[in-house]
Amino acid sequence: MQAFLLSVHVVFAILFVGPPAVAVSLFPRFVPATADVESAPQRAGERNVAVARLLHRVTRVYGLLAVAVPVLGIVLATVQHRMNEVWIVVAMVLTAAAGALLGLRIIPAQRDVLARNATRSQLSRMGMLGGIFNLLWVIVVVLMIVRPGAVTP
Repeated sequence: MQAFLLSVHVVFAILFVGPPAVAVSLFPRFVPATADVESAPQRAGERNVAVARLLHRVTRVYGLLAVAVPVLGIVLATVQHRMNEVWIVVAMVLTAAAGALLGLRIIPAQRDVLARNATRSQLSRMGMLGGIFNLLWVIVVVLMIVRPGAVTP
């Protein structure tokens, strides 16, 4: 049962966390920017609102599906009697932070800039938030592999 839960947890992490991680990173590149339209119309053609909308949808839908990853992780940690281990607790806190960042900051920001052209500073901020979101997931993955303080090897 543990092998099955671990397999599903890892597959869901790849399938449901990967797409929003990529979409969040690419979104600022494709959303129309006010500066491009005003100062260099030829550069505005490089941006594509249809692609930005698709990336926003991927972020929303897969971000919601990604809720299954920590749920399975908690079930797995409970079955393995590891809920008290520091690396599990830290991973849960970082996962919650990544989810909150996605749901409370990134998705609303994407929705706002799709409603109107974004400024360069908004796009820079979105890029920074996307970087933090992805960094949180990298740290979680490292914790899952290294498992500092794990009771059993």
